[in-house]
Amino acid sequence: MTSESRRAEGGAEFEGGAESEGVADVEGGAGRAGGGSEGGEAVGWSVVRAAVPEFAGRVQERFGAYRHHVLATLRKDGAPRLTGLEADFRYGELWLGMMVGSRKVLDLRRDPRFSLHANPGPGTDLSGGDVRVSGRAVEVTDPEVVARYAAVVKPPEPFHLFRAELTQAVRTYIQDSCVVLESWVPGRPLRTIRRTSDDAALRVE
Repeated sequence: MTSESRRAEGGAEFEGGAESEGVADVEGGAGRAGGGSEGGEAVGWSVVRAAVPEFAGRVQERFGAYRHHVLATLRKDGAPRLTGLEADFRYGELWLGMMVGSRKVLDLRRDPRFSLHANPGPGTDLSGGDVRVSGRAVEVTDPEVVARYAAVVKPPEPFHLFRAELTQAVRTYIQDSCVVLESWVPGRPLRTIRRTSDDAALRVE
């Protein structure tokens, strides 16, 4: 059994869609990996959930509200590319599935940095807040892991599968008269910033 297969065996089961357990940068910066999108540590989703379970639950719930989200990758010339994508929380990981030959696959193979913005949904209330995660996308090449994923998710085949290793998660929402930003990066506590349009400076908690 390969290392990716062993890692998969240790996670939650591939069943029932998202795991049954249920925007400006504030800071730069699951299995653990090396440098992240801005030189920081990159971690898998299971590490985020272990470190900040309530925050991670809100982020996952927000992504789970809609099927399609917006992925930002880097073109060859460094310009951003925005494309639609289905994000899938299973097996203790955040998975990104892509069509063979798509531009975003080529982008990520050249530079694995990405940001994924949750679908804001209809209207202007942003129920559940505005959520995004950033990090590196690691292509999964272990045939056992890809086959097991495909057997449950049943994506159009053939496809490319990436596992997200995160350097940051951010949630923005309105509370009373304040805009509240919650930001988490690996190795640091959750950071909360509140501000109103009248504030001269950010209020950091």
